Amino acid sequence: MPRRSSPAFNVAALLARAGRVWPRLPAVALGAAALHDYASFAGRVARQAAGMRAAGLAPGDRVAIVARNHPAYLDALFACWWAGLVAVPVNAKLHPKELAWVLDDCGARWAFVDEGWHATLGGLRLPAIERAVVLGGREHEALAGSATADPAPVASDAPAWLFYTSGTTGRPKGVEITHANLVAMTQCFLSDVEGIAPGDAILHPAPLSHGSGLYAVPHVARAAVNVVPASGGFDPAEIVDLVGAWDRALFFAAPTMVKRLVEDPAIGRANLGRLKALVYGGGPMYVEDAKAAFAALGPRLAQIYGQGESPMTITAMGRELVADAIARGDDARLGSVGVAQTGIEIAIDAAGGGLGEVLVRGPTVMRGYWRNPEATAKALEGGWLHTGDIGALDADGFLTLKDRSKDLIISGGSNIYPREVEEALLRHPDVLEVAVIGRRHPEWGEEVVACVVPRRALPDALARERFEASLDALCLAEIARFKRPRAYAIVDELPKNSAGKVLKTELRGRFASAAGA
Repeated sequence: MPRRSSPAFNVAALLARAGRVWPRLPAVALGAAALHDYASFAGRVARQAAGMRAAGLAPGDRVAIVARNHPAYLDALFACWWAGLVAVPVNAKLHPKELAWVLDDCGARWAFVDEGWHATLGGLRLPAIERAVVLGGREHEALAGSATADPAPVASDAPAWLFYTSGTTGRPKGVEITHANLVAMTQCFLSDVEGIAPGDAILHPAPLSHGSGLYAVPHVARAAVNVVPASGGFDPAEIVDLVGAWDRALFFAAPTMVKRLVEDPAIGRANLGRLKALVYGGGPMYVEDAKAAFAALGPRLAQIYGQGESPMTITAMGRELVADAIARGDDARLGSVGVAQTGIEIAIDAAGGGLGEVLVRGPTVMRGYWRNPEATAKALEGGWLHTGDIGALDADGFLTLKDRSKDLIISGGSNIYPREVEEALLRHPDVLEVAVIGRRHPEWGEEVVACVVPRRALPDALARERFEASLDALCLAEIARFKRPRAYAIVDELPKNSAGKVLKTELRGRFASAAGA
C-alpha cells in the first residue's frame, strides 16, 4: 500500500533544541550525580550518530538495544534517531531464544548491550548482527569522534522505534512507532498527564525499553534531567533517596511497583515535598491499592492507559482527577483509566452499546506492524486500532477496562501472553492439554498459573512433584523466567464449551486463590 508523502521531522531535533536553549541544565544523571548537561549530551549524541554513520550504518537500518537501565542507554537511543536509524529497544529479561527471534525478525545490524548480554549475544550465531557494543564501554565512547551534524532528515511517518509485543498468536510483532507518533505522545503527555519545566527530573526505575524510555522524550523536549538509578532498576529505598536528591521529580511505574513502594518502610523518610508526580500504568491498579497509594503519597498520582500500538497514549487521569475521585469517594471513577488524551478518539465496538472492544484512532496510533501487512490490516481495520481490551465508556467519557480479550497477564508490569507459555508446555511429551491463566497476586498484580492435563495418571505426590519440576525446567529452557508459571494445577480435564473452546473464565474462578491451585 503506497504511503502519502510526509513532512520531515526527526524526534532527535527535540534534543538538539534543548541543547541550544538550555545548555547548562543537567540532562543525564546516575543516582544523585549529574553526568552531562544538555550541551554535552546533545554533542555526545551528535558525535555518536556521526560515528555510527561513518561505520556504515545507513538511514532506516535497525539497531537493537538490549540492556538494563544505564545512562548510556539514552545516548544510544537518541543517537539512533539523530543518525536516521530505527531503534529497537528490547526487553532485557527475554530468553536468548526469544531475543534471537526478535533480532532476526527486525534485521538489526548492530546491538548495544550490557555486559551480561554481550557474551550471550556472541553465542547466538546471528549473522545479521555485525557489531555488539557494550553500553558505556570503550567501543561505545570511541564512536563519539569529532564530526558532528544536524539530525538526519527523515519523514515524520518513518519508524523511529520498533516495539516488540508478546504474541497472542505465534510470534511477537514489531510495532512501528514513528517520529510523528513520538511527537504526538510528547504533546499528549504535556497536555494531559503532567506539565514539565526546565530543570525538572524524571527518575527511570522502570525499564527504558518500555514506558520509561518513551517518557524520556517529553522530558528531553522540556530540558528535564533523566536520572538512572545506580541499581539499574527499581528499589524502593533507592527511589526514596533519589526523590530527596532531585527536586520536582516524576517517575513512571507499574502498579505493582507503586504497591511495593508504599509498603516499604523507607517511604516513612521520603521527602514528598520534592516528588511532583508518580505516573502509573501498564496494568490494572485495584481501587483499594490506589487509595492506599494516595494515603501514603498524597495528591501525586496520575494514571495512563496505552499500548505499544498507541504508546503511553490512549487515556489519562491527571493528578487533579485522581485527587477529585478520592475526595468524592467515587470508586467507579477511581477504578477507571480516565478520559481520552488530546486528539485521541475512543469508541466501543459493541452492537448494543455498553461493553465491547476498545477502539482507538489518533496521531499516536502506530503506522503498522513491521513487515506484517496481514496483522496490520486486522489491527487497523476501518481506520481504528482494535486494542483487544474490553471496556465501557460512561456518560462523561471515562473509560473502564473490564477484561482483556487476548487473555493478557500482567505480572510486575510485564506483559505475558498465555499462548507463549502454553506452546512451551505442550512441547513436554507428558502434557496432553494445557491452559494458562492469571490470578491476582498481592505484590505482582497477577501471577501465571498453568492448568495441565497429563497424558498419564500421577500415582502419588512424589510423581506430581517430579512432573511439575520437569515442566518448570522446560519453561526455563524455552521462555523468559518471568513468564514461567508460578503454580501448576494438575487436572483431569479442561472445561470446554460446545465448540471445544477452553473456558478460561471458569478456570480463573476455580483457581482464583493460591489455595485453589
